[in-house]
Amino acid sequence: MDHRRLGTELTVSALGLGCMGMSYAYGGQPEGEATATLRRAVDLGINLFDTAEMYGPFENEKLVGKALAPVRDRVIIATKFGFKISETGQGPDRIIGVDSRPEHVRAVCDASLRRLGVDVIDLFYQHRVDPAVPIEDTVGAMADLVRAGKVRALGLSEAGAATIRRAHAVHPIAAVQSEYSLWSRDPEAEVLPTCRELGIGFVPYSPLGRGLLTGAIRDRDSLAADDYRRTMPRFAAENLAANRQLLDTLAALARDKGVTPAQLAIAWVLNQGDFIVPIPGARKIRNLEENAAAAGLVLAETDLRAIADAMPAEAVTGDRYGAAGLAMVGL
Repeated sequence: MDHRRLGTELTVSALGLGCMGMSYAYGGQPEGEATATLRRAVDLGINLFDTAEMYGPFENEKLVGKALAPVRDRVIIATKFGFKISETGQGPDRIIGVDSRPEHVRAVCDASLRRLGVDVIDLFYQHRVDPAVPIEDTVGAMADLVRAGKVRALGLSEAGAATIRRAHAVHPIAAVQSEYSLWSRDPEAEVLPTCRELGIGFVPYSPLGRGLLTGAIRDRDSLAADDYRRTMPRFAAENLAANRQLLDTLAALARDKGVTPAQLAIAWVLNQGDFIVPIPGARKIRNLEENAAAAGLVLAETDLRAIADAMPAEAVTGDRYGAAGLAMVGL
Protein backbone atom coordinates (compact mmCIF):
# COMPACT_ATOMS: atom_id res chain seq x y z
CA MET A 1 0.00 0.00 0.00
CA ASP A 2 1.19 3.53 -0.77
CA HIS A 3 2.15 5.84 2.07
CA ARG A 4 1.34 9.46 2.87
CA ARG A 5 2.62 12.04 5.32
CA LEU A 6 0.81 13.45 8.34
CA GLY A 7 2.68 16.68 8.95
CA THR A 8 6.44 16.24 9.09
CA GLU A 9 6.42 13.66 11.85
CA LEU A 10 4.53 10.61 10.59
CA THR A 11 4.58 8.42 7.49
CA VAL A 12 1.45 6.28 7.36
CA SER A 13 -0.38 3.96 5.00
CA ALA A 14 -2.70 5.75 2.58
CA LEU A 15 -5.61 4.09 4.36
CA GLY A 16 -5.88 3.64 8.11
CA LEU A 17 -8.32 1.68 10.26
CA GLY A 18 -10.88 3.26 12.56
CA CYS A 19 -11.25 0.94 15.54
CA MET A 20 -14.22 2.49 17.38
CA GLY A 21 -16.86 0.06 16.16
CA MET A 22 -14.99 -2.91 17.60
CA SER A 23 -15.94 -1.76 21.11
CA TYR A 24 -18.41 1.10 20.92
CA ALA A 25 -21.43 2.66 19.22
CA TYR A 26 -22.09 0.01 16.56
CA GLY A 27 -22.48 -3.09 18.69
CA GLY A 28 -18.87 -4.18 19.23
CA GLN A 29 -17.57 -7.70 18.63
CA PRO A 30 -15.75 -10.51 20.45
CA GLU A 31 -12.12 -9.78 21.27
CA GLY A 32 -10.83 -12.68 19.18
CA GLU A 33 -12.60 -11.46 16.04
CA ALA A 34 -11.41 -7.90 16.60
CA THR A 35 -7.84 -9.05 17.11
CA ALA A 36 -7.93 -11.08 13.91
CA THR A 37 -9.20 -8.05 11.98
CA LEU A 38 -6.50 -5.79 13.44
CA ARG A 39 -3.74 -8.28 12.62
CA ARG A 40 -5.09 -8.77 9.11
CA ALA A 41 -4.95 -5.01 8.60
CA VAL A 42 -1.24 -5.07 9.37
CA ASP A 43 -0.76 -7.90 6.86
CA LEU A 44 -2.51 -5.77 4.23
CA GLY A 45 -0.05 -2.92 4.77
CA ILE A 46 -2.24 -0.72 6.96
CA ASN A 47 -0.18 0.84 9.74
CA LEU A 48 -2.41 3.64 11.12
CA PHE A 49 -4.86 2.56 13.84
CA ASP A 50 -7.27 5.04 15.40
CA THR A 51 -8.79 4.71 18.85
CA ALA A 52 -9.85 7.02 21.72
CA GLU A 53 -10.37 6.95 25.47
CA MET A 54 -14.11 7.47 25.01
CA TYR A 55 -14.57 4.36 22.86
CA GLY A 56 -16.01 1.98 25.41
CA PRO A 57 -15.16 4.15 27.29
CA PHE A 58 -11.57 2.93 27.67
CA GLU A 59 -12.14 -0.60 26.36
CA ASN A 60 -11.09 0.11 22.79
CA GLU A 61 -7.67 1.39 23.81
CA LYS A 62 -7.09 -1.82 25.79
CA LEU A 63 -8.19 -3.94 22.84
CA VAL A 64 -6.04 -2.10 20.30
CA GLY A 65 -2.98 -2.06 22.53
CA LYS A 66 -3.19 -5.77 23.32
CA ALA A 67 -3.89 -6.86 19.74
CA LEU A 68 -1.09 -4.78 18.23
CA ALA A 69 1.52 -5.42 20.91
CA PRO A 70 3.27 -8.17 18.89
CA VAL A 71 3.61 -5.80 15.89
CA ARG A 72 4.15 -2.54 17.79
CA ASP A 73 7.23 -1.65 15.76
CA ARG A 74 5.19 -1.78 12.54
CA VAL A 75 2.21 0.38 13.50
CA ILE A 76 1.21 3.97 14.24
CA ILE A 77 -1.31 4.20 17.09
CA ALA A 78 -3.48 7.32 17.36
CA THR A 79 -5.71 8.01 20.33
CA LYS A 80 -7.81 10.94 21.46
CA PHE A 81 -8.70 12.77 24.67
CA GLY A 82 -10.92 15.67 25.62
CA PHE A 83 -14.16 14.33 27.02
CA LYS A 84 -15.29 14.29 30.63
CA ILE A 85 -16.20 10.70 31.42
CA SER A 86 -18.43 9.70 34.32
CA GLU A 87 -17.60 6.81 36.64
CA THR A 88 -21.14 5.48 36.24
CA GLY A 89 -23.49 4.75 33.34
CA GLN A 90 -23.11 2.78 30.14
CA GLY A 91 -21.49 3.60 26.81
CA PRO A 92 -22.30 7.07 25.47
CA ASP A 93 -24.22 7.91 28.66
CA ARG A 94 -20.88 8.19 30.46
CA ILE A 95 -19.81 11.15 28.30
CA ILE A 96 -20.89 14.20 30.33
CA GLY A 97 -18.96 17.05 28.76
CA VAL A 98 -15.56 18.15 27.53
CA ASP A 99 -12.37 18.82 29.48
CA SER A 100 -9.10 20.00 27.92
CA ARG A 101 -7.56 21.70 30.93
CA PRO A 102 -3.77 21.20 30.91
CA GLU A 103 -3.82 19.11 34.08
CA HIS A 104 -6.48 16.87 32.55
CA VAL A 105 -4.46 16.52 29.34
CA ARG A 106 -1.47 15.26 31.31
CA ALA A 107 -3.56 12.83 33.36
CA VAL A 108 -5.41 11.29 30.43
CA CYS A 109 -2.18 10.87 28.46
CA ASP A 110 -0.71 8.78 31.25
CA ALA A 111 -3.92 6.76 31.48
CA SER A 112 -3.97 6.11 27.73
CA LEU A 113 -0.33 5.02 27.78
CA ARG A 114 -1.21 2.45 30.45
CA ARG A 115 -4.29 1.14 28.67
CA LEU A 116 -2.48 0.88 25.34
CA GLY A 117 0.54 -0.70 26.99
CA VAL A 118 2.95 1.52 25.04
CA ASP A 119 5.83 3.84 25.94
CA VAL A 120 4.76 6.57 23.53
CA ILE A 121 1.54 7.59 21.76
CA ASP A 122 2.30 8.14 18.09
CA LEU A 123 -0.51 10.62 17.44
CA PHE A 124 -2.41 12.33 20.26
CA TYR A 125 -5.58 14.18 19.26
CA GLN A 126 -7.78 16.61 21.13
CA HIS A 127 -11.10 14.87 20.44
CA ARG A 128 -13.26 18.00 20.64
CA VAL A 129 -12.31 21.62 21.22
CA ASP A 130 -13.10 22.76 24.76
CA PRO A 131 -14.60 26.28 24.51
CA ALA A 132 -13.73 26.92 28.18
CA VAL A 133 -9.99 26.44 27.64
CA PRO A 134 -7.90 28.50 25.18
CA ILE A 135 -6.54 26.21 22.49
CA GLU A 136 -3.09 27.66 23.19
CA ASP A 137 -3.22 26.28 26.75
CA THR A 138 -4.35 22.84 25.62
CA VAL A 139 -1.81 22.53 22.82
CA GLY A 140 0.87 23.90 25.14
CA ALA A 141 0.20 21.00 27.50
CA MET A 142 0.20 18.57 24.57
CA ALA A 143 3.53 20.00 23.41
CA ASP A 144 4.96 19.37 26.87
CA LEU A 145 4.06 15.70 26.40
CA VAL A 146 6.04 15.64 23.15
CA ARG A 147 9.04 17.14 24.89
CA ALA A 148 8.66 14.55 27.66
CA GLY A 149 8.79 11.73 25.10
CA LYS A 150 5.26 10.52 25.84
CA VAL A 151 3.78 11.64 22.50
CA ARG A 152 5.27 11.81 19.01
CA ALA A 153 2.83 14.04 17.13
CA LEU A 154 -0.24 16.17 17.84
CA GLY A 155 -3.67 16.31 16.26
CA LEU A 156 -7.05 18.01 16.53
CA SER A 157 -10.47 16.53 15.80
CA GLU A 158 -13.44 18.49 14.42
CA ALA A 159 -11.70 21.85 14.97
CA GLY A 160 -12.49 24.91 12.88
CA ALA A 161 -9.95 26.58 10.60
CA ALA A 162 -9.20 29.49 12.95
CA THR A 163 -8.56 27.11 15.86
CA ILE A 164 -6.29 24.99 13.69
CA ARG A 165 -4.20 28.05 12.86
CA ARG A 166 -3.93 29.11 16.51
CA ALA A 167 -2.97 25.60 17.58
CA HIS A 168 -0.39 25.21 14.83
CA ALA A 169 1.27 28.46 15.94
CA VAL A 170 1.93 26.91 19.38
CA HIS A 171 3.22 23.54 18.15
CA PRO A 172 3.08 21.86 14.71
CA ILE A 173 -0.17 19.98 14.23
CA ALA A 174 0.42 16.78 12.28
CA ALA A 175 -3.21 15.86 11.58
CA VAL A 176 -6.76 17.13 11.73
CA GLN A 177 -9.49 14.50 11.96
CA SER A 178 -13.06 15.27 10.92
CA GLU A 179 -15.97 13.49 9.33
CA TYR A 180 -15.59 13.65 5.55
CA SER A 181 -17.19 11.62 2.81
CA LEU A 182 -19.40 11.99 -0.23
CA TRP A 183 -22.29 12.80 2.09
CA SER A 184 -20.37 15.01 4.58
CA ARG A 185 -18.52 17.70 2.67
CA ASP A 186 -18.25 20.54 5.22
CA PRO A 187 -14.41 20.41 5.51
CA GLU A 188 -14.08 21.44 1.87
CA ALA A 189 -14.98 25.07 2.63
CA GLU A 190 -12.21 26.00 5.08
CA VAL A 191 -10.58 23.08 6.87
CA LEU A 192 -9.13 21.26 3.86
CA PRO A 193 -7.61 24.45 2.37
CA THR A 194 -6.13 25.32 5.78
CA CYS A 195 -4.56 21.87 6.18
CA ARG A 196 -3.18 22.01 2.65
CA GLU A 197 -1.67 25.44 3.25
CA LEU A 198 -0.08 24.56 6.60
CA GLY A 199 1.18 21.12 5.61
CA ILE A 200 -1.17 19.32 8.00
CA GLY A 201 -2.50 15.87 7.20
CA PHE A 202 -6.26 15.42 7.07
CA VAL A 203 -7.77 12.20 8.45
CA PRO A 204 -11.41 11.63 7.46
CA TYR A 205 -13.41 9.44 9.78
CA SER A 206 -16.61 7.81 8.53
CA PRO A 207 -15.55 8.05 4.86
CA LEU A 208 -18.31 5.52 4.17
CA GLY A 209 -21.03 7.71 5.63
CA ARG A 210 -21.25 5.58 8.79
CA GLY A 211 -21.91 2.57 6.61
CA LEU A 212 -24.63 4.01 4.39
CA LEU A 213 -22.34 4.29 1.36
CA THR A 214 -21.69 0.55 1.47
CA GLY A 215 -25.30 -0.10 0.48
CA ALA A 216 -25.70 -2.56 3.35
CA ILE A 217 -28.05 -0.40 5.44
CA ARG A 218 -31.46 -0.74 3.84
CA ASP A 219 -33.56 0.77 6.64
CA ARG A 220 -33.51 1.30 10.41
CA ASP A 221 -34.21 -2.40 10.94
CA SER A 222 -30.68 -2.97 9.61
CA LEU A 223 -29.38 -1.30 12.80
CA ALA A 224 -29.27 -2.99 16.19
CA ALA A 225 -31.51 -1.55 18.88
CA ASP A 226 -28.50 -0.03 20.68
CA ASP A 227 -26.74 1.19 17.53
CA TYR A 228 -25.60 4.81 18.01
CA ARG A 229 -26.70 5.69 14.48
CA ARG A 230 -30.33 5.45 15.57
CA THR A 231 -29.78 8.74 17.42
CA MET A 232 -28.48 10.56 14.34
CA PRO A 233 -30.88 12.67 12.25
CA ARG A 234 -29.61 11.25 8.94
CA PHE A 235 -30.68 7.81 10.08
CA ALA A 236 -34.21 8.84 11.07
CA ALA A 237 -36.62 6.70 9.04
CA GLU A 238 -37.74 9.41 6.61
CA ASN A 239 -34.24 10.80 6.12
CA LEU A 240 -32.71 7.38 5.67
CA ALA A 241 -35.21 6.55 2.95
CA ALA A 242 -34.39 9.77 1.10
CA ASN A 243 -30.63 9.32 1.48
CA ARG A 244 -30.75 5.75 0.22
CA GLN A 245 -32.12 7.00 -3.09
CA LEU A 246 -28.85 8.86 -3.64
CA LEU A 247 -27.01 5.54 -3.63
CA ASP A 248 -28.58 4.24 -6.83
CA THR A 249 -26.39 6.31 -9.14
CA LEU A 250 -23.30 5.60 -7.04
CA ALA A 251 -24.03 1.87 -7.21
CA ALA A 252 -24.39 2.08 -10.99
CA LEU A 253 -21.05 3.85 -11.31
CA ALA A 254 -19.45 1.19 -9.13
CA ARG A 255 -20.86 -1.61 -11.28
CA ASP A 256 -19.43 0.04 -14.37
CA LYS A 257 -16.00 0.05 -12.71
CA GLY A 258 -16.31 -3.50 -11.46
CA VAL A 259 -15.98 -2.39 -7.83
CA THR A 260 -18.27 -1.93 -4.85
CA PRO A 261 -19.91 1.37 -3.85
CA ALA A 262 -17.75 1.35 -0.71
CA GLN A 263 -14.57 1.10 -2.76
CA LEU A 264 -15.68 3.90 -5.04
CA ALA A 265 -16.53 6.13 -2.06
CA ILE A 266 -13.16 5.52 -0.39
CA ALA A 267 -11.23 6.05 -3.62
CA TRP A 268 -13.04 9.36 -4.16
CA VAL A 269 -11.94 10.59 -0.71
CA LEU A 270 -8.36 9.45 -1.32
CA ASN A 271 -8.29 11.41 -4.56
CA GLN A 272 -9.18 14.71 -2.89
CA GLY A 273 -5.54 15.27 -1.91
CA ASP A 274 -2.31 13.43 -1.17
CA PHE A 275 -2.40 14.75 2.41
CA ILE A 276 -5.67 12.89 3.09
CA VAL A 277 -5.66 9.54 4.94
CA PRO A 278 -9.15 8.06 5.47
CA ILE A 279 -9.78 5.69 8.39
CA PRO A 280 -12.85 3.61 7.52
CA GLY A 281 -13.93 1.25 10.26
CA ALA A 282 -14.26 -2.49 9.69
CA ARG A 283 -15.18 -5.28 12.06
CA LYS A 284 -15.21 -8.09 9.50
CA ILE A 285 -12.08 -9.16 7.66
CA ARG A 286 -13.90 -9.31 4.33
CA ASN A 287 -14.96 -5.67 4.69
CA LEU A 288 -11.44 -4.68 5.72
CA GLU A 289 -10.01 -6.36 2.62
CA GLU A 290 -12.61 -4.70 0.40
CA ASN A 291 -11.73 -1.28 1.84
CA ALA A 292 -7.99 -1.85 1.51
CA ALA A 293 -8.36 -2.70 -2.17
CA ALA A 294 -9.85 0.76 -2.75
CA ALA A 295 -6.42 2.30 -2.11
CA GLY A 296 -5.26 0.91 -5.44
CA LEU A 297 -8.26 2.06 -7.48
CA VAL A 298 -7.31 4.56 -10.20
CA LEU A 299 -9.92 7.21 -11.03
CA ALA A 300 -9.85 9.79 -13.82
CA GLU A 301 -11.06 13.35 -13.33
CA THR A 302 -14.24 12.48 -15.21
CA ASP A 303 -14.82 9.61 -12.76
CA LEU A 304 -14.33 11.89 -9.75
CA ARG A 305 -16.82 14.43 -11.09
CA ALA A 306 -19.39 11.75 -11.85
CA ILE A 307 -19.04 10.28 -8.35
CA ALA A 308 -19.45 13.68 -6.69
CA ASP A 309 -22.45 14.46 -8.90
CA ALA A 310 -24.06 11.18 -7.82
CA MET A 311 -24.33 12.49 -4.26
CA PRO A 312 -24.40 16.29 -4.20
CA ALA A 313 -23.92 17.64 -0.69
CA GLU A 314 -27.09 19.72 -0.84
CA ALA A 315 -29.18 16.63 -1.57
CA VAL A 316 -28.28 14.82 1.66
CA THR A 317 -31.19 14.89 4.13
CA GLY A 318 -30.69 15.46 7.86
CA ASP A 319 -27.83 16.71 10.03
CA ARG A 320 -24.91 14.42 10.74
CA TYR A 321 -25.29 14.91 14.51
CA GLY A 322 -28.06 16.03 16.82
CA ALA A 323 -27.97 19.51 18.32
CA ALA A 324 -25.61 18.59 21.16
CA GLY A 325 -23.14 16.93 18.81
CA LEU A 326 -23.22 19.75 16.30
CA ALA A 327 -22.49 22.25 19.07
CA MET A 328 -19.11 20.57 19.59
CA VAL A 329 -17.81 20.65 16.00
CA GLY A 330 -16.21 23.40 13.97
CA LEU A 331 -15.09 25.40 17.04
